[in-house]
Amino acid sequence: MNAAPHDGQSEPPVSRNSPVTTAVGEDRTMHTQSVDSPPRPPEHRTAARATGVLALLSLLLLALVVAKWHPLLTVDGDIADTTHRWAVDEPGLTHVFRILTDWVWDPWAMRLLAALAAIWLVWRRHAHWIAVWLIVTCAVGTLVQQVLKAAVGRKRPVWPDPVDTAHFAAYPSGHALTATVVCGLLLWLLHHYGVGRAVRFTALSLAVISVVGVGLTRIWLGVHWPSDVLGGWLLGALLVALAVLVERRYRR
Repeated sequence: MNAAPHDGQSEPPVSRNSPVTTAVGEDRTMHTQSVDSPPRPPEHRTAARATGVLALLSLLLLALVVAKWHPLLTVDGDIADTTHRWAVDEPGLTHVFRILTDWVWDPWAMRLLAALAAIWLVWRRHAHWIAVWLIVTCAVGTLVQQVLKAAVGRKRPVWPDPVDTAHFAAYPSGHALTATVVCGLLLWLLHHYGVGRAVRFTALSLAVISVVGVGLTRIWLGVHWPSDVLGGWLLGALLVALAVLVERRYRR
């Protein structure tokens, strides 16, 4: 005899498209991480946002300089006239600024500092990829500033009683750009290798003093317009942000 089903009804077979199976399938799909698109780390997202903002500001300033926007030229002229009068009236301070800009914060001094850091990376850390990344970024910064100087062709300030001299075109300031690139990269390396808080604070203080100081000395000595220095800072920061994106993308 066959057993009678409960309540006189037989249980229908479960279909593959039934709500139970579909819900389980959806739950599994929701909890399965995509291998092709892993979540980006916060540092990568921050660098990407900074790159976009810095690129926009750099292009805007470059367009204003090329178009010779009158309000920008007026501000440049007013600041340059004021600081040049101060430089003439304070020969002792001007001499100190010339030493700092020509020896301490000179682009070649900054490149030498980056080269020493690269040698240390290879010797102590065996970080050949990071050393190459550092040197290549500094070289790209030099190339960018020279190409822009030649393309824009902006004339430097001319004074009847100059306190210093400089050659080639004005925009952007090579001193400001190089100092920003080198100091920014070295600060990133210190963050990358997790140095102590005291070392980070000391390095950050020296970097800020160097980057800001070299820009102000170039204006004080009358060899750059203020917007030249601002352009160097923006382009240098943009190169650092791009370099961090590359390092994050291709780092093992």
